[in-house]
Amino acid sequence: MKESRQQAIMDIITGQDVETQEQLLALLRQRGIQCTQATISRDIKELQLVKELSPEGHYRYLISGRKGDGEHDLRLQNIFREGVISAAAAQNLIVIKTMPGLANAAAAALDRMNISNMIGTLAGDDTALLIMDSAHAAESFCGEIRAMLR
Repeated sequence: MKESRQQAIMDIITGQDVETQEQLLALLRQRGIQCTQATISRDIKELQLVKELSPEGHYRYLISGRKGDGEHDLRLQNIFREGVISAAAAQNLIVIKTMPGLANAAAAALDRMNISNMIGTLAGDDTALLIMDSAHAAESFCGEIRAMLR
């Protein structure tokens, strides 16, 4: 069931522009696939889908490269540099504000950077949350992010 659902997601996003998880969920339901938004979110992460600005000026999900794809890693880092607006540390957390629709791409870029003190990321539309293993690590890495944005 998971494999067929994920294949349907790949078919949908290669056949048309999909801007939101809600839109993707509706398109899956039209194909008779019942699932929740949380399931879609997990599938997007597992499939390593990213949002990118279309030539028409709308965001859409795209199939990203796989691990070990240096060109893809560079693209994610560029999205991070171009899409992040600000970063702030609070205890062991870092809150990153992005341009609308780019938080998932920013979080994916951070996930692929293999940051030693980072436990994980969580992303919405324009905000990503980094969970670090200590307040010191959060403050230190937040400084690195701010330096990257200058």
